[in-house]
Amino acid sequence: MSRTIGVLKETVVGEQRVALAPAHVPQLAKLGYEVVVEKDAGRLAGYPDAEYQAKGAKIVDRKEVAGSDIVLAVRRPQDKPAWKSGALIIGMFDPYEPSEFFSDLVKSGVSAFSMELIPRTTRAQAMDVLSSQANLAGYKAVLIAAQNSVKMFPMMMTAAGTITASKVFVLGAGVAGLQAIATARRLGAVVYGYDVRAAVKEQVESLGAKFVELALESAEGQGGYARAMDESYYQKQRELLGEVMKEMDVVISTAAIPGKRSPLLITRQAVEGMPPGSIIVDLAAERGGNCELSKANETVHHQGVTIIAPTNLASTLAFNASALYGKNLVNFIANMTKQDKQTKQYSLAMDLQDDIVAATLIVHQGAAANDRIKELLKL
Repeated sequence: MSRTIGVLKETVVGEQRVALAPAHVPQLAKLGYEVVVEKDAGRLAGYPDAEYQAKGAKIVDRKEVAGSDIVLAVRRPQDKPAWKSGALIIGMFDPYEPSEFFSDLVKSGVSAFSMELIPRTTRAQAMDVLSSQANLAGYKAVLIAAQNSVKMFPMMMTAAGTITASKVFVLGAGVAGLQAIATARRLGAVVYGYDVRAAVKEQVESLGAKFVELALESAEGQGGYARAMDESYYQKQRELLGEVMKEMDVVISTAAIPGKRSPLLITRQAVEGMPPGSIIVDLAAERGGNCELSKANETVHHQGVTIIAPTNLASTLAFNASALYGKNLVNFIANMTKQDKQTKQYSLAMDLQDDIVAATLIVHQGAAANDRIKELLKL
């Protein structure tokens, strides 16, 4: 008997993504799974029910989806679905923020995976949801900046005179930052990039940007992330960045440390030193922001500078974001699905020693996966 994979309709306000696109249904069917999708789950992302049905999925109600063997979600459900005991629940569940949701998972006797915890390894790249979604956020941040700026990005020579190109400064050269650099360059801006990890200089320059070097030690941490530094380091960093920002028309900040408050990089003084009409897009607003004046999901105007602090930008590109996220999940499930050499039949075979499984498993059969997770989730 084949196992069922259920796709929930998202309940978080403003969330337009869906955990699986129609194109992923046949891929899961080849692995022996039957896919059921909650009615209208993909509508806001541009995937109507008919497209799922055309690919072999069944459209059912929420109760039936929640009772599947494997349930896929983008974010924590805001209700309390009646999970099937022993089921696998997979999604981006923000394990750094304690919630009753985790207690409910334990009580339900399920196993759950939080995809933000995917390790930064070569084998796990195809399942890295943070990277796939950050890529889109970096792109959209530049469009937001361009739309709100009083200056155009490219240089233009006309009979009436020459328009100089805008200067765009990207803070953080992770996935979002590198995509922001590439997008700003495509729009014709003069782009500068900065990161505490000196090793990314080559990547920044390969995209046509100028790497800004500050008189600070490298803060490269494990897994390709920046590591937390002491306050004296950040104070000096803020002062130096403020000097660079005086020449910039647009600043896009993307600096984040998993599970920590976003580092404060842009002070009020730095904002006040920018040219009138300048734009700041703070992509780290969800965890406090890189800019002192940022307010999550709000636009702040301060002495001629506009500070925009969107969260969940990937959701505004829901069609593509869902396609990328869904492919991440398909790869994740495939990693836990094994084929019998004799019967050629596929079956779910969760290996707790697998580094990807071990890193993302937060609840296993009704208990915290380990002591570290127990403390993290406040269980």
